[in-house]
Amino acid sequence: MDTDWDDLRLFLHVAEQGGLAGAATLTDISAPTIGRRMLALERRLGRSLFVRSQQGYRLAHDGNILVQHVRSMRNAADFIADWHKDAFGWPIVSIAGDSWVAGLIADHAGELRGIDDQFRYCCKTLDHNTDMTFRDVDVAILPERPRGGNLAAKRSITIAYAAYRATTIEPAAMDRWISIGTEMSRTPSDRWAFENHEGSIYTWTGGPELLLRLIRNGAGTGVLPVLVGDADATLMRVGDIIDGLTHPLWIVANDDDRKRPEVRKVIDRLADILRRCEANAGA
Repeated sequence: MDTDWDDLRLFLHVAEQGGLAGAATLTDISAPTIGRRMLALERRLGRSLFVRSQQGYRLAHDGNILVQHVRSMRNAADFIADWHKDAFGWPIVSIAGDSWVAGLIADHAGELRGIDDQFRYCCKTLDHNTDMTFRDVDVAILPERPRGGNLAAKRSITIAYAAYRATTIEPAAMDRWISIGTEMSRTPSDRWAFENHEGSIYTWTGGPELLLRLIRNGAGTGVLPVLVGDADATLMRVGDIIDGLTHPLWIVANDDDRKRPEVRKVIDRLADILRRCEANAGA
């Protein structure tokens, strides 16, 4: 038997006010209506909750038992309301890309969410365990179009890669290469330096973030996305776009979640940011 919380709360008002008149004043519900709802509640429960008299409504034995439980329920509801009130009420949109794309998103944070937008966002780095089907993130920028699952994919820009070195690099370091360690390599661009310049690698690193810093500081030459390398005034491109590394990017979201207004805004703004970055790279 399902008991409506509104009826239980009304029962508590009658119990605490000692009658229908006091409960009517508190709730702005007429006394006759409250009386009918209390009778209906007793019938549903199969228990007598009140002893009725001209002096008012006095709790019967089962009414005393029920009132304790309903008070506990009210206290729990009040706690939940306070707990929710203390939280930041805006929805969250989680966004993920590989290390390069996630960094690009962070660099354009002010364009992704305007000062008046009522949503929060979480910027993440994708890893091999990220599963869009189970909503690990709301929006992901992926190098391949996902297959299967309730996912919507929008093709975005094409991302290219080239070799870069610092503009201030010492001549002796120009032929030295920097590579991401093979144990951390996830993509063809991560492996390219090792596969093509193994004998000239003088420096290894565990991830893209450190690779960029090492290149900036003149440790040698390394492979970067053109979006990143061309945007950095401290770097110069060495040679042409590397054949075989160019690939499209896909903006992916759960097909249901993409209809949320805040997710739709993020998708559209991401697409615009990536287009402008591609245009500025001059690839």
